[in-house]
Formats: sequence, C-alpha cells, structure tokens
Amino acid sequence: MATINLQISSLEPESALNRFVVEAGEPFVHEIDRGQIVRIVDLEGNQAVDTLFYNAHDYSDRYSAQDTIREQRNIYLTAGTRLISTEGNVLLTIVADTCGRHDTLGGACAAESNMVRYAIEKRSMHACRQSFLKGIQNWKRGFEKRDITSNINFFMNVPVTPEGVLTFEDGVSDAGKYVELRAEMDVLMVISNCPQLNNPCNAYNPTPVQILIWDANVL
Repeated sequence: MATINLQISSLEPESALNRFVVEAGEPFVHEIDRGQIVRIVDLEGNQAVDTLFYNAHDYSDRYSAQDTIREQRNIYLTAGTRLISTEGNVLLTIVADTCGRHDTLGGACAAESNMVRYAIEKRSMHACRQSFLKGIQNWKRGFEKRDITSNINFFMNVPVTPEGVLTFEDGVSDAGKYVELRAEMDVLMVISNCPQLNNPCNAYNPTPVQILIWDANVL
C-alpha cells in the first residue's frame, strides 16, 4: 500500500515552454494540452501543493481519489501513478518524481477544518479552499464552487496508522524536489499553494513553488 517509486526526469528547465512561480497561499489555474508535461517544484522544501485536475472540455469529469487509489492499489501517489477521473479516464500520468510519495486522502484545509482541528480563533486564517475559490472566480469559464472536490496534496506527508487514522506529519520533501506529470488528455490544473501554519505539512513556513510546462514534442 505504500510503494514508493523515485524517478528522475531527463527534461532541462531551460527548455520549458512556460514557467510560473506560485506564492504561498495563492491559486494557479492553467490548461495543460494533451501530451504536454508539467513539473511542480518544491522550491524551499516541505511545501504542500493542493491540486485538482479536470477534463478541460467537461469539468464534471474530474480527478477521483477513490478511483485512482483503487486502480493503483496504493493510497499514495508516486512515479507511474495514473490519475483517474470520475468517468474512468486517465487524466495524467506521473512520469517523474524525486520526492517519492504524495497524499490524496488529507483533503484541503478550510476555515471550518481549521476551527475543528485547532481552535475557534483560527477561522480568520487563510486556507486552501479559499484559494481554490479565488482561482475559479478568476477563471470564469463555467467553473463553479461545487466543482471543488477531493484533491491531491503534492509533497504532503499524511501517514495512515494501523487503526486507519490519518496523521499530519513533517513533510518528506526537500528544496528542489519535484513531481512531473504527462497530460493524457487536455486537462485543467487548479492549484492552491497551501498557506497552512497550524500543522507541519509546510514546516510551519509556507513557501513558493514553481510550475514548468514542456510542449508535447519535447521528448
């Protein structure tokens, strides 16, 4: 259930078609064409990157944590993992990964969960769900609040105990670690670069991440 598969990419950053930096707490929304490769880089280490993927032509066909886990027989995501949609389509494949394990069970932090997990006075703190909402409001292309579903937490360490309890632990990523995915169809990528200060997923210090995109014919 906890298979880890490290894989180094042959792609050079200098050859990337697009480069973006996403500050901590900010959203990022971008379409990835079929065959393109997208790399998410943890610039300073231990940064959790909450991410959602959708069929770019039908947002109701979206990343499914349940189907992906069942298909892979692994509760963690790693190199070789195929990200499965609610309609059974393969959205993307993880083709390189220098971190080795990513969470898809812990979900996104929200004002409500911050109050339940930590304290009532944490309600005012910015959370990933707010960043997702900000991202889709800026996108304005038929995307609605109800389209925000269970997400991937790249670089986040959420072990499952023998009793079946999720725990939020220190991250397993370091500065410069990355995960790289190949789009198997046109997809919409929605990122909330987590601002969480209350648990060790970001080492209590949220930091920027980098997004690199290569064209389909790069290999």
